[in-house]
Amino acid sequence: MPAASYSVSTMKDDNYDIQLTWQAWLVCLTAALFFFYEFIQMNILSSLNQDLMAAFSVNAPKLGILSSIYFAANVIFIPLAGQLLDRFSTRNIILITLSLCIAGTYAFSFTNSLWMAGLFRFMTGIGSAFCFLSSIRLASRWFPSRRMALISGLIVTMAMLGGWVAQAPFSWVVSHVGWRDAVRVDVAVGLVILLLIACIVRDRPNGQHDTCTQKQDLQSLGYWQSMKKAYMNRQNWFAGLYTCLSNLPLFLMGAIWGSLFLEQIHGFNRTEATWITGMIFFGTVIGSPLAGFISDKLGLRKLPMKAGALISLGLVLILVYVPHLNYVVLMVMFFLLGLVSSTQVISYPLIAESNPSYITAMSVSVVSFTTLFGGGFIGIPLFGYLLNWHWHGLVSQGVAVYSASDYHVAMLMMPVALILAFLVTLGLKETKCQRIS
Repeated sequence: MPAASYSVSTMKDDNYDIQLTWQAWLVCLTAALFFFYEFIQMNILSSLNQDLMAAFSVNAPKLGILSSIYFAANVIFIPLAGQLLDRFSTRNIILITLSLCIAGTYAFSFTNSLWMAGLFRFMTGIGSAFCFLSSIRLASRWFPSRRMALISGLIVTMAMLGGWVAQAPFSWVVSHVGWRDAVRVDVAVGLVILLLIACIVRDRPNGQHDTCTQKQDLQSLGYWQSMKKAYMNRQNWFAGLYTCLSNLPLFLMGAIWGSLFLEQIHGFNRTEATWITGMIFFGTVIGSPLAGFISDKLGLRKLPMKAGALISLGLVLILVYVPHLNYVVLMVMFFLLGLVSSTQVISYPLIAESNPSYITAMSVSVVSFTTLFGGGFIGIPLFGYLLNWHWHGLVSQGVAVYSASDYHVAMLMMPVALILAFLVTLGLKETKCQRIS
């Protein structure tokens, strides 16, 4: 049975022909451009951190709060996103929420008020609650279940490309036109993506219809019961915690704090620092489909998840405790960290296999909720507060300057999280790539 929000009677592996394959790839990868674009917005502060500190006269904790507002919108709207995507046109929902994201980003480029900047980041973050779930929803209709781990990895790969674009390429644009005009260039990219999605994306293959039984099951459950069924499943929460904890280095080092750390402690300029932080996304670009492929090939979910947590732990310990790492070594380390931590994508097919097909979107929303709440809403500002804990008040050109010891205290969050990620896998049920619910 396909890992879908509704079972699909017309899609079977034995009649999955070439024509449908090409159309499926075109539709699903075009829809994944929404995820790509939202990941630019999620990670854009990494290239703007010093500009925003100076523009709004804020230190690390306040910048962390500004960043976390984006994730607050994710957390609030993810349960609603799961319900809407299980009931209404995925294409229409994408177009509406992407438009809201673009509008928020455009308004952000003009504001001089910190609280208004927070409001516009909140608007942008609403779209992020829908981008991954909508992509998975479409993939579950356009692809058979045996391909879901691979397509999930490729969808995440699209997002990671967006994360990389938010690093060195976006930093280059900022250096040439200033941060406000750079954000407006970002808006123009969003409008192009909106047009492509409107022209190409369709909810399902021609002739495919949701089965009446699955529709009736969903309608009979109702909003609160379907939410209860998804959010009371312990497997979903364990998978969500694993993804949250494994993803924390990407949030902290990629989304906002990595470039500042590399500039202030290792002495790199902004371009060099963002090239290094961008490597974590390059690693994930390769690692996400690779992790899905390995998991499918082994016929196991838990084993690669355990290995990913342990190897990531070793890499993080080197980054935190080994001093004087040079540019090339740091590039390699960030790449490997992204590559290995990509085992977090295995949580998504594991969730699809552990829940009834008619609540797939709602079930996957548990993982998204946990990841964004723990990593984005809590983790990013907590790092800022820990960074500021023993700060001596040194400021240069309107930007707070932190010491190596300040960063080391804050970065302890990462090894602790990865140890917990490994322990969480012990509580997961192995699905062996088969539906167990």
